[in-house]
Amino acid sequence: MNFHYGLENLQSLLGIAVILGACWLLSENKKRFPVWLTVGAIGVQIALILILFIHVDFTLFGQRVTFDSRVLLDAISAGMAGLSEATGRGMQFVFGYMGGGAQPYQVTNEGALFVFALRVLPLILVIASLSALLWHIGILKLIIRFFGAIFEKTIGLGGASALGVASNIFVGNVESLIIIRAYLDKLTRSEVFVMLVVGMANVAGSTMVAYVLILHDVLPNAGGHILAAAIVSAPAGVLLARIIVPELADRKAEKVDYDSSLKYDSVVDAVSKGTQDGMMVAMNIAAILIVLVAFVALLNMILSNFYHVGGQPITIERLLGYVFTPLAWLIGVPWNE
Repeated sequence: MNFHYGLENLQSLLGIAVILGACWLLSENKKRFPVWLTVGAIGVQIALILILFIHVDFTLFGQRVTFDSRVLLDAISAGMAGLSEATGRGMQFVFGYMGGGAQPYQVTNEGALFVFALRVLPLILVIASLSALLWHIGILKLIIRFFGAIFEKTIGLGGASALGVASNIFVGNVESLIIIRAYLDKLTRSEVFVMLVVGMANVAGSTMVAYVLILHDVLPNAGGHILAAAIVSAPAGVLLARIIVPELADRKAEKVDYDSSLKYDSVVDAVSKGTQDGMMVAMNIAAILIVLVAFVALLNMILSNFYHVGGQPITIERLLGYVFTPLAWLIGVPWNE
């Protein structure tokens, strides 16, 4: 047995216990701890991880067959890389050298050519448009229905909330709420909280590829890892939300119309409306980043005039690092990282 591997497992188990305990302390009704949901949600996460990273050799009709789901994850990463390259072609056509095209002058520092607004945010437009197209032709509906059925049967979600949680794996908060718009007024307080928590625990498909582009040089096949994390985060978010705001009613019997109110008139309508939605998301991300970075810089300027630790001024980054280092360790990040 690898001793280091065993310590990492103990670290993860401790993290699960501490996080569940913290949510229980925040619970509105500590007497209604969802024991079976806890077992089911953790079991679903383990099963999903095994499925996503399984490697099996078996014999079928006398032929030896190898099934390796990591090949699928690699293909997903390659697909995301292809989307990034295709988006780059569009950016070069519209913005020329500013969008990554051939430079009209000699470049001495290639790193300075990377502009977040022109290299990362345009991916959101393409993915949002592609998601709308896949929804319109039915492919994304089938995938979401599949995961919705799993969550409904295994962790006891009602039909509408199961559909919303499954949608959150692939689309953003706004789109997932639009998908179940006809059922929003029927959701219980616990189900509304589940939707909020799962939405914050996950990453929208439109921004997922942006993360892949950012992490490409650091983490090979980042797309597969991020997608796996997005899928596993859904039952985890449901569990933590249900501990904090327990469900008082049995919602399993609820049925939903998977056609929902998210509809497009045609392929062209889906592409154009998806692009418009992606534009709003990209603009909001850019605006929020400008404001947040400015606020952090302003606070750092203020703090640098008052406190110094280890000969270095206190910054917001250092303060948050001190606060969240134990939490990061509990979720499996090595202490030195």
